[in-house]
Amino acid sequence: MNQTTIAGHLGADPEVRFTSSGQKVTTLRVAAKGRKAKDKDPTIWWKATIWGEQFDKMVSFLKKGSPIVVVGEMNVPEIFTDREGRPQVSMSVTVGQLYFSPFGKPESQNSSHEQNHHHEEKETASFGQAKESAFAQEEEIPF
Repeated sequence: MNQTTIAGHLGADPEVRFTSSGQKVTTLRVAAKGRKAKDKDPTIWWKATIWGEQFDKMVSFLKKGSPIVVVGEMNVPEIFTDREGRPQVSMSVTVGQLYFSPFGKPESQNSSHEQNHHHEEKETASFGQAKESAFAQEEEIPF
């Protein structure tokens, strides 16, 4: 079984694109740190891909810095060379479930978090539904 849970903060506002056939693809950049010695653990950046419109209402509340929990299927890591010539690893996940995080609330979201939390159960979908919609079509990712 390939399932991973990522808890972190958005490093940028959600990006929405469309495939050539009109399929909606939303990308979240999630920064996650290890649980031990937070100052020593490097930040791991994840690209979380949402296929379709299943979390549209929830995504509208997200912005850079928002705490988030992503559950989904981890994709094969990609290795690339950065501008300085160092090898880097790109981690990505296809989103199956998406939650507002109960931890790490930024100051600006304290009042709106409780209101947003009520949307959580309505906006989460089962992993099976997300996997079917993500792999139902053989399409290129537009980025």
